[in-house]
Amino acid sequence: MKFWRSVTFLFLLFICQALLLPFCSAQAPKPVVIAGHEAKFDAQGELSPWISWSTALDREMHFYESAPSDHGYPVFVTTTFLDGDWRPLPGRKDMIPATQNGLGIISYLKFYEFRGKHNLKTLAIARAMGDYLIKEDLTPEGGAYPRFVRSTGRRGSFPQTLDGGSQADGPYEIEPDKGGIAGYALLLLFDATKDKKYLEQALHDARVLGANQKPGDATHSPWPFRADYRNGEGRGDVSGDMVYILRLYDLLIAHGNEEFAEPRAALWKWIKERQIPSAKGDGVLFAQFFEDHDNPANRNAWAPLNLARYLLERKQALDPDWQEDAKTLVEFVQKNFTHKEFNVTVCHEQDEDHEAWSGVNSTYGAVLALYAKATGSESLAAEARQALTFAEYSIDEQGRPRDLFKSDALGGWQEDAHTDVVHNFVDALKAYPEWGK
Repeated sequence: MKFWRSVTFLFLLFICQALLLPFCSAQAPKPVVIAGHEAKFDAQGELSPWISWSTALDREMHFYESAPSDHGYPVFVTTTFLDGDWRPLPGRKDMIPATQNGLGIISYLKFYEFRGKHNLKTLAIARAMGDYLIKEDLTPEGGAYPRFVRSTGRRGSFPQTLDGGSQADGPYEIEPDKGGIAGYALLLLFDATKDKKYLEQALHDARVLGANQKPGDATHSPWPFRADYRNGEGRGDVSGDMVYILRLYDLLIAHGNEEFAEPRAALWKWIKERQIPSAKGDGVLFAQFFEDHDNPANRNAWAPLNLARYLLERKQALDPDWQEDAKTLVEFVQKNFTHKEFNVTVCHEQDEDHEAWSGVNSTYGAVLALYAKATGSESLAAEARQALTFAEYSIDEQGRPRDLFKSDALGGWQEDAHTDVVHNFVDALKAYPEWGK
């Protein structure tokens, strides 16, 4: 009897083992990792922040306060390509000073105000960016674009050399729209500090732009994408980013400089009657923004998003049709420049680059948040929050960001890692303060 009991027990044990073995031997599912962080998802499967946005941003800003000095400037002001320990990336001496520091000034001034104007280090770094643009980054006297902010240059040049153009710029080329970004940022810096040197440079940049402005038509923006600063010879019929020149004109007019009323009216007429309507079709008037590309047909998401941002900021004061026009621009970007990463809708830069770099993806999240707030759309607000949460994963525990979530190393393009990211989080948090908690 005992024998048969033993046999029965062994037989049942064998059956149990056979049934359970597949479950025991199966590997546990691997965690989802985004930019070095294990991803967190809520009960609905939505991506959750790995840490609160506010904490992550404060850590990042504190990390950048620790940047070593380069010729009296924080190194991320003078260098575009840095690793997570402030070391310049080998083989990358090219830089994008106007975009990097112009947007950096905007980010730092917005963050300074957002945090109650308590941390004077934030304002000091914004001033360092402005000082670099004025002292180190201008074209020479004379020519079609004299003493105009350079779009590209070379690391280690103080000031930039006469033939220092890099990336896809020629040695003597500038990009007029980048002068608009820098000029507008310098004017904001003047408002924050009352230091007239920033106002003087912003005025000068606007006057140079006005002197080179053309009416624009169905195939040409009022300025070419690139121009030889010596003789004004243009390259690239369309420059997608016209809104920062509009911002510069508008702010100077608000300061009492009525000389810009006529060029401003002409620029807005082209944007309203030509550029925005193009987004309902093929969007050819939103080609070209990024300094390292020179395909004249290369449309981008950055320019229409930043135009939509200005419409959403100014609303009726800028455009009676602001809501419909903002919708046109947002839907153009959604149709042409969004894709899924880890089931999150993210935004990529341009036709020629489908990566969700943190600069453009955070821009998408911020503009979508402003649009959602203005229209009361809960679904768009949720999408905006997801895109920005995805961008937040690229900030590590010490506040060190990376330019692209899939990059193996921290750092990279400082514009995409930091200077064109912070102001986007601030805009979204001003619209939805609860997202920072």
